[in-house]
Amino acid sequence: MSEISLHTSVLLEESLAGLIQHVGGLYVDGTFGRGGHSSALLQELSAEGRLLATDKDLDALGSPQARELLADSRLELAHSSFAQLHDLLAERGKLGQVDGILLDLGVSSPQLDVAERGFSFMKDGPLDMRMDVSQGESAAQWLSHVEERELTMVLRDYGEEKFARRIASEIVLQRDENPLQTTGQLARLIEGVVKKREPGKHPATRSFQAIRIKVNHELDDLEQLLADSASILKPGGRLVVISFHSLEDRIVKRFMREQSRGVIVPRHLPMPLEQEKLNFKCIGKAIKASRDEVASNVRSRSAVLRIAEKL
Repeated sequence: MSEISLHTSVLLEESLAGLIQHVGGLYVDGTFGRGGHSSALLQELSAEGRLLATDKDLDALGSPQARELLADSRLELAHSSFAQLHDLLAERGKLGQVDGILLDLGVSSPQLDVAERGFSFMKDGPLDMRMDVSQGESAAQWLSHVEERELTMVLRDYGEEKFARRIASEIVLQRDENPLQTTGQLARLIEGVVKKREPGKHPATRSFQAIRIKVNHELDDLEQLLADSASILKPGGRLVVISFHSLEDRIVKRFMREQSRGVIVPRHLPMPLEQEKLNFKCIGKAIKASRDEVASNVRSRSAVLRIAEKL
């Protein structure tokens, strides 16, 4: 059994069914991870099919799964955020020729499992959280200088944290004498601030999510890819996105709705003089994991799959 087959990809069958319209086409996996979706996609494509896969994480690109898949000449791997897909495809002369884009958003299980990556409050390690360790500030570096007001906004908006103001205030108060360098330090600080606990959820869950999203520019990258998707895809090409929390899903849902139906204008307001051009149509309703998948893979519990097709 290959190492790729040991990796469980969420909503695998549903995402491929929504993505593939032409087995000899050009497809993009914007979140390679450990190659689960890419591997399955290559199995479905014909000899003429091509796949460009990107990932910010150098560990993902250097993994055994990546090395195994690279034996297939139909695959090209690129160290890049999916936010740069427009430029990557333009460089290859493939802009507007893509049959499908697949995004599996959020943090991957291998990133959470390695303490040194600093993503998990369950494993004490350096407070890093960067998906691409070759550039940008680590979480520790950002927390060492961020203003309290901005930190409060990040915890509130990206983590939906009720105690954002208290947590931000305590981080700023303590950082001069006790700089935050490890995930354990940050988790203990938050535990000391958050007295009211959500059942079954660690008090640091929301804050870790918020800081990770900020450090990696996750929502900015998603907005950029969505804005570029119409110019990347050919007519009939599919955009398939798997989200794992409400912030991502709201962005994707709003984009697909507005691109397929236009901006909804309240009844009492006059219609705009010019209706914005519609670039997509939504394919079906949002798809969630089956009971069987959730039972076998708890990560799929919060997953939401949405599909749109370029007009």
